[in-house]
Amino acid sequence: MKFAVNYSPQAAGLFASGVFGLDLFKCPDWPDLVDEARRHRPVYVHFDLVAGDGLKDMDWNAVDALLERTGTPYVNLHLAPRSFAEDASPTLLADRLVEDVMKMAARYGAHRVIVENVPYRPGGKVPRAAVEPDVIGRVVRETGCGFLLDVAHARIAARSLGVDERVYIEALPVAHLRELHVTGLGHDGQRLRDHMPLTEEDWARTEWVVARVADGTFGRPWVLACEYGGVGPVFEWRSDPSVMAEQFPRLCALARQA
Repeated sequence: MKFAVNYSPQAAGLFASGVFGLDLFKCPDWPDLVDEARRHRPVYVHFDLVAGDGLKDMDWNAVDALLERTGTPYVNLHLAPRSFAEDASPTLLADRLVEDVMKMAARYGAHRVIVENVPYRPGGKVPRAAVEPDVIGRVVRETGCGFLLDVAHARIAARSLGVDERVYIEALPVAHLRELHVTGLGHDGQRLRDHMPLTEEDWARTEWVVARVADGTFGRPWVLACEYGGVGPVFEWRSDPSVMAEQFPRLCALARQA
């Protein structure tokens, strides 16, 4: 697997100093930031696109331009519709998700589309059905797209559902795994959050997933991306260079050995 991290000035500085190895920076779909990151290392884009709400206000030309500029191999969709009630019917929700993913596949080919599992918290904006493995599996099966496993998202959803984390992950369409995101979990005083430094528990779960990739139980993703760090107020308090210097080399070695 290739190894990527969220682009941040802190990560770019550490990479330039030779603190850790890196294949690519992972960037949001912000053209100016993409250009900044490309001055340091090749970039791939993680799009802020959501399936299930009809792909409203889609700027197809902007997506095309970023794909061409960066050579990003996949267009990702988050399975996080906001137009459904929390207790929405799994069948109706899956129908809508399939419809939107098929629109994307019609433009780019199903082989270039991946869907990402999202976190679920009771009373939040994402309906429970959106994180049910049967729903996610149906989307992948009926559209022929690939699967992006966000390990931290899966662990938050499993805890909210009262399910063992490993059982939940194994029930997802991991045979179709195409991309892997990892980060730590931690409480911010209000709720359990991702995009935090990895604790030993987080390392254990990450190493378990990578071992399943290595032994062929899960599909082989093209990249393992660490999502710690970033740009702007959402990430500036989670971009500690000392954390990156400690954890990125270990993650890079893990990606390389799989």
